[in-house]
Amino acid sequence: MKLNFTGVSDPGLIRSNNQDAYYIDPEGRFFIVADGMGGHAGGEQASRIATEQIQEHLSANWNSSQASEQLLEEALLQANEAILQDQQNHPERSDMGTTIVVVIFRSETLLCAHVGDSRLYRFRDSQLEQITEDHTWVARALKMGEITSEEARIHPFRHVLSRCLGREDIHQIDVQQLDAQVGDRLLLCSDGLTEELADQKIAQDLKEHPLLEKAALSLVEAAKEHGGHDNITVVLVTLQ
Repeated sequence: MKLNFTGVSDPGLIRSNNQDAYYIDPEGRFFIVADGMGGHAGGEQASRIATEQIQEHLSANWNSSQASEQLLEEALLQANEAILQDQQNHPERSDMGTTIVVVIFRSETLLCAHVGDSRLYRFRDSQLEQITEDHTWVARALKMGEITSEEARIHPFRHVLSRCLGREDIHQIDVQQLDAQVGDRLLLCSDGLTEELADQKIAQDLKEHPLLEKAALSLVEAAKEHGGHDNITVVLVTLQ
């Protein structure tokens, strides 16, 4: 199985800086999207540290005998430790953190790990499915049946994270193997996209734009047309 991929990040229409970060391995082995928080400098620093740390760890240990699940979890835990260390060295950034979503393609297997509300979607047969489960107060309340999906989209607590990198209580990472087949498209994104666009709109854009580069740019522009209140990052991967 071969992968085709592209990525784009935009500050949006409101914020002057971009606290998102993403990385696409040139060989198509792994893909990362991070959404930082903690002020102008802190958010940028947290997402940068996480992205660089994960990229370095995966690259350095890719050909080891380590199980892929363990390799991926270890990469995110080390990123968390690196952010904590930076917080100690720079108290002015003590409240910084970042969400993260990572997909790796190793030994013909696709795996995903995430923390926070940056998401992974799978687009198959014109249907869009959210693969990751947001680590937010609203996602938990929705799962428990305490609020409806309509209420979740506008809830005042929808940005309150229950987990992010840069916290001492992160000791375990959600890692899952992906059901993937030729023709699937994977979408990794920050919440700057999903806050502005409903899943139906995202699916429509993916259906209308078979070329990855055009699809990614179309999604970003659509999010800006709907307000662009946050930074917007999109990584698209097609399985061929």
